[in-house]
Amino acid sequence: MPILAVNGVSKRYGALQVTDNVTLSVAKGEALGIIGPNGAGKTTLFNLIAGTVLADAGTIDFDGTDVTRMPARQRCHHGIARSFQIPHPFAGMTTYENILVGAAFGRKASERDSEARAVEVLELTGLRRKANVLAGQLTLLERKRLEMARALASDPKLLLLDEIAGGLTEPECLDLVEAIRQVRAAGVSIIWIEHVVNALLAVVDRIVVIDFGRKIADGDPRAVMASPQVAEIYMGLDAEAVHG
Repeated sequence: MPILAVNGVSKRYGALQVTDNVTLSVAKGEALGIIGPNGAGKTTLFNLIAGTVLADAGTIDFDGTDVTRMPARQRCHHGIARSFQIPHPFAGMTTYENILVGAAFGRKASERDSEARAVEVLELTGLRRKANVLAGQLTLLERKRLEMARALASDPKLLLLDEIAGGLTEPECLDLVEAIRQVRAAGVSIIWIEHVVNALLAVVDRIVVIDFGRKIADGDPRAVMASPQVAEIYMGLDAEAVHG
């Protein structure tokens, strides 16, 4: 049984169909990448999975439970956590305090257990040396790590990463990839939306391509990236030229 099964999910805002009958699944322990042009509906799909937006049609099953109408807070307690494309930490709080907020409010646990989880996540994400630094003083890479750490603090079974490599230098991106690998090694399933394809290919088992709210490809990462249809839609290349 997959940990996540999205079945025929659709979402419309007025005349705009942002998610169109999307079906996908994620196995336990799997890392799935999602790519597509800007405005393709990738983040809306994340919102539907996380529960910040409810689907107009279709169902979402998570870890054996139908969560389609479940609000975001309950989904978080059930084991779904997400990061956001632009980090917004509590700038006047330390790195440790930011992570502690995620541990205390993202799950049902005692104060002592939340503190222990926060320390564990500091180690897992490589932020231990920055534990007492104010979040507002962190570098972009460190803020990206903190965004992921706050999500991890809720002890999720499934982690949704939204464009977390954007804006990083190549060495910073390599550092982030290693941190994500460590998270995966800890047994967390991952769905990662990303435009930095090289980073994605270093981590994921499978790639899904979204365009105009529809799933147009799903499979082995390198096979998907070599597809003429994906080259035309995602990279703006001529399909016949790629084929030839």
